[in-house]
Amino acid sequence: MSYAVLFPGQGSQNKDMLEPYLKDPIFSGILEQSSQILGYNIIAAVEDESKLNNTLYTQPIMVAVTYAMWCVWREKSPDLPSYAAGHSLGEYSALVANGFISLEDCLNLVVIRAKSMLEAMDGIDGGMAAVIGLNSNDIESVCDELSTDKELIQAVNFNSEKQIVVAGHMNIIKNSVSSFKSKGAKLVKVLPVSIAAHTTLMNECSDILRKLLNNMTNNFENILFPIIHNVDANQHVSADDTVDALCKQVNSPVLWTKTIEHIKQMNITNFVEIGPGNVLSGLNKRIANDITTMSISNYENINDALEMN
Repeated sequence: MSYAVLFPGQGSQNKDMLEPYLKDPIFSGILEQSSQILGYNIIAAVEDESKLNNTLYTQPIMVAVTYAMWCVWREKSPDLPSYAAGHSLGEYSALVANGFISLEDCLNLVVIRAKSMLEAMDGIDGGMAAVIGLNSNDIESVCDELSTDKELIQAVNFNSEKQIVVAGHMNIIKNSVSSFKSKGAKLVKVLPVSIAAHTTLMNECSDILRKLLNNMTNNFENILFPIIHNVDANQHVSADDTVDALCKQVNSPVLWTKTIEHIKQMNITNFVEIGPGNVLSGLNKRIANDITTMSISNYENINDALEMN
């Protein structure tokens, strides 16, 4: 039987996410190693919500915690996944899990990613909003109509057919609410973030990541399993292509629906979501409801997921 693993991104963090796993020595060991790399205690940072929800902390913490959960799963599962995908930041967790880059390199890279994303928004009032119940064509049409030479709004996360996130300048995002609703959107929810992730406002961040990744050691020849990338919903057959996909990801839309559909075509029997929360499991109810998805954010669910495989 073949299965695919899914790694969640920023937004899935919560202050209780460590509790189910803390007694596991593998999990605790990875957290200790990650804390040493980052220079602060991850457990203490998770307990401090002001840090947990600060992008500078959130991104590396999510990668560390998700990877720690993966290591627990890897120890217990007799089989490797056939494919993997990570939603936005989760793609970095996937690349550590499959061995493309080391945990230390990945955490250092993600710290710089977070800093450069914040710096890209310096002096810009930006944000994101979730549009529910409207198709992608109508959403992109509204974005095209409202964007100007000075301010923009772009569709950035294609999470499911009728759940799409837009991002850009907050002024246009607020003005877009009535336009989306007039087109038939059931709900437009402005998200509590100030970064216009996956828009062209992140172009400089993409350039910074490319310089770093081009000088970073990778282990593409010995990866454990292929990753289906956000930027084009495809797997890549060289280290250079993998680096290119990762660099483009930060300033390009997350094609999550197409990513899951691609994996479904590979005849997998089920999905396992590895990381805090169950956001991706929820999305799969809309995208892949014919295939079972199991979240192991709760330690007790691991055995159920293993039996499913």
